[in-house]
Amino acid sequence: MRSRFVRPLIAVLALAGLAGCSGTPAPGGSSSATSAPSSSVSPSASSPSATPSKPTPTQVPTTLGPEDTTPDPSLPAVKPTPGQGNAELSITVLESADAAPQHYTLVCIDGAPAAESKHPTADAACTALKNNPSLLSHAPIKSDQECTQQFGGPQTAKVTGAVDGMEISASFSRTDGCQIALWDAASAIIGSSGGAA
Repeated sequence: MRSRFVRPLIAVLALAGLAGCSGTPAPGGSSSATSAPSSSVSPSASSPSATPSKPTPTQVPTTLGPEDTTPDPSLPAVKPTPGQGNAELSITVLESADAAPQHYTLVCIDGAPAAESKHPTADAACTALKNNPSLLSHAPIKSDQECTQQFGGPQTAKVTGAVDGMEISASFSRTDGCQIALWDAASAIIGSSGGAA
């Protein structure tokens, strides 16, 4: 007779324990401290386009503006892996859509510019490529990536060639915060600091 009451009691306790772990209430019970807090912001009936933002815990800020010069201490520091410093690049910069293109040639050997380099900042460019050969191999910006909507100038640049034996074909502009950050990171190689004209 005792086992008739013990088994259902164990089943109810197990169910209550699972409900406490999952955040869903047990049958006949109510959720308490285990439920997630609800947002106090909800879209109003008068503005159907308003939707609450739900950041994910793995979301990483990817946009930088001119004022963002210090790294976010909550993010892990990523130190670039130095390379060999060997590069052969052709760089074309347009300061505006109607300006004459500026053509540069950058040849680096062991992180130092070779005599055939025709580049305004050849020393800095070769040093930057040796310290971080992936500067020109940035991942494409995702369509859902948030970028600050700021215009950094009409400049565009195209870099082709090879760095440490890897083929390079990179385009740069200053049309939003993401593009400005990529331009600024590679500005020594591009040979132009950019900026609104």
